[in-house]
Amino acid sequence: MNSGTGGGGGGAGAAEPSRSGSPGEDGFAPSALGTREHWDAVYERELQTFQEYGDTGEIWFGEESMDRLIRWMQNRKIPLDASVLDIGTGNGVFLAKFGFSDITGIDYSPSAIQLSGSIIEKEGLSNIKLKVEDFLNLSTKLSGFHICIDKGTFDAISLNPDNAIEKRKQYVKSLSGALNVKGFFLITSCNWTKEELLDEFSEGFELFEELPTPTFSFGGRSGNSVTALVFQKT
Repeated sequence: MNSGTGGGGGGAGAAEPSRSGSPGEDGFAPSALGTREHWDAVYERELQTFQEYGDTGEIWFGEESMDRLIRWMQNRKIPLDASVLDIGTGNGVFLAKFGFSDITGIDYSPSAIQLSGSIIEKEGLSNIKLKVEDFLNLSTKLSGFHICIDKGTFDAISLNPDNAIEKRKQYVKSLSGALNVKGFFLITSCNWTKEELLDEFSEGFELFEELPTPTFSFGGRSGNSVTALVFQKT
């Protein structure tokens, strides 16, 4: 995971945090899911499991979340040579399903990158670059991407016990530096609503499309357990 917080590729399942206030004010209640120590431990275990049993682990938010993003790229006819950055790549299973020729997966956890490298090698893929990187302190060499993808990293940043609000602001700055003008940012979240994400990414980004996600009904009201949005850098 990135930024000392978690995110991306799989294994531990998505968080369902409680809030201490609204995201624009007090943010989310701090959680172990927002710490680097948690995600280091998760991927150390998953790496050991893969080495012993060949189990790649789970896909963050499930297969449907992965297929949803791939379908969007196909429907929008995104060129197969477009440069793609996966923020918080985790076990890298998501990257192995891509048909793109210029893919970079980053994660702040060395164990996650080692695990994703082993999985990608097993799949016989040579078009994927993997780097140990903290997205909040991103190398300037990681820039000019056409597509940036986040499936859980921004969620986990929201749970960081050490000034999560400032970390979210830094995330937006890092995203702006990594993405080309008119480039697309695809985010999947279980913590944030559409309206909240629009507010979080209001500076330098505009909503391009909302992707359909499963709905639920409870007490006569319906809603979505997951939000999936596509932003475009302005």
